[in-house]
Amino acid sequence: MTGIEKIAISIPHPLMQRVRRAVARGEAASVSAYFAAAAEEKSKHDDLRHLLGEMLAETGGPLTDEERRSEEHTSEL
Repeated sequence: MTGIEKIAISIPHPLMQRVRRAVARGEAASVSAYFAAAAEEKSKHDDLRHLLGEMLAETGGPLTDEERRSEEHTSEL
């Protein structure tokens, strides 16, 4: 991270309680660090989902049921 930006967010109280407990257990250095790590993981997940979508579009889409059965049969040999 090259810089820090301060924001305000609104989240459900039960979620905030869980976050504070996680920080108290040492699972994150602070509430801010907890949310930064969560946002980083979500961002990576979104990037991978987008990449998978592009790859599927280039190769004709997801496997059909028939292709999946054929693949399973081939891997059993």
